[in-house]
Amino acid sequence: MHRLIVDLYPICRSITGDGMRSSLRMLQSHVPLALREVPSGTQVLDWTVPPEWNVREAFIANDRKERVIDLRNSTLHLVSYSEPVRARLPLAELGTHLHSIPEKPDLIPYRTSYYRRDWGFCLSQKQRESLADGEYEVVIDSSLEPGHLTYGELFLPGDIPDEVLLSVHCCHPSLCNDNLSGMALGTFLAAHLGGLRLRYSYRFLFLPGAIGALTWLALNEDRVHRIHAGLVAACVGDPGPFTYKRTRRGTAEIDRAVEHVLKHSGKPHAVRDFSPTGYDERQYCSPGYDLPVGSLMRTPAGEFPEYHTSADNTDFVRAGALEESLAAYLRTIEVLEHNRVFVNLNPRGEPQLGRRGLYSSTGGYGSTPEEQTALLWVLNFSDGKHTLLDIAERSGMRFGLIRAAAARLQDAGLLREAAPQTAANS
Repeated sequence: MHRLIVDLYPICRSITGDGMRSSLRMLQSHVPLALREVPSGTQVLDWTVPPEWNVREAFIANDRKERVIDLRNSTLHLVSYSEPVRARLPLAELGTHLHSIPEKPDLIPYRTSYYRRDWGFCLSQKQRESLADGEYEVVIDSSLEPGHLTYGELFLPGDIPDEVLLSVHCCHPSLCNDNLSGMALGTFLAAHLGGLRLRYSYRFLFLPGAIGALTWLALNEDRVHRIHAGLVAACVGDPGPFTYKRTRRGTAEIDRAVEHVLKHSGKPHAVRDFSPTGYDERQYCSPGYDLPVGSLMRTPAGEFPEYHTSADNTDFVRAGALEESLAAYLRTIEVLEHNRVFVNLNPRGEPQLGRRGLYSSTGGYGSTPEEQTALLWVLNFSDGKHTLLDIAERSGMRFGLIRAAAARLQDAGLLREAAPQTAANS
């Protein structure tokens, strides 16, 4: 995953254009993504797909023709969606188009101008202070023309049509935690699940932020009712503890699954209620859709000092943190995949487990082994109403232990699975 981040890092991405396409094609070398193209000018809910933006060159040169700012040195140097410019400007006038962070003098900020025609350059405060008075040549060889918004989509069919959605934004240049970490995790999660037989169907979306999710929702209104659970993956590569942001509903199965996984991880974590800020969960959870989509991240956007600066680089994201994040997503999916409802086939009193090889033949111990306790919890609450996650939460036991107990009881002929209810047939 870290190697993929390093490979994606130099590409100049934005919400449209060749940078997005080349990034998605890189992901196609790992998973069979379908690339969708939506024409500029398409109405998507209350928004319109903007013109396609591409940039070939951008620099500022002093009167000695030395390039003091050059897009080739950092994709963050250019304000994303800058319109084309060829001009000679005095420093005072040029300064109105320069962006820096005085309190972080060594870092280049990330700035955009997607929906307002403008142009600008980003530089460190130290670079800014080094600019001498005089006239500067400004060149932005860019284009804003009718084209397409491109996004990547991968659908993995399962045994039932209900879907689990995994959404990633892909539109930031050279920002590793806020952007590339989610792309890497989503890619490797999709590659892993692609080799499994799945209960749910899984839909992976690799989109430009906001406008991409809005576009997908607008074009797929006939299928959004199938989304049973979803996660927005972002900021999953930094060394901070996990943070989970709940769905708008707050008690959806995905909320309970993630919170269960984090609780039993043994590591510090935080759980937050939904708010209409952040990443694309705010689109999926808008009141007209109210989809059960949360966001599992590490340090939230805007809460680490490197956020939206050149310090969010390949050294900031850690291979170990990416590994832990992928494991947390896989454990959450394990809960969703195996959270079934069972019926106890011998519900009057406790069935004799010892003669079925399920219980220790020696009694009288002061405490019951954990596996045996799990059997009793599953038997008692397998009444056709409680899911395995319900039982895990009530017992305080790990879901994996409850799931294993249910499997043993089913093999012994003491349980049967209740008929499932899906969004497609309910």
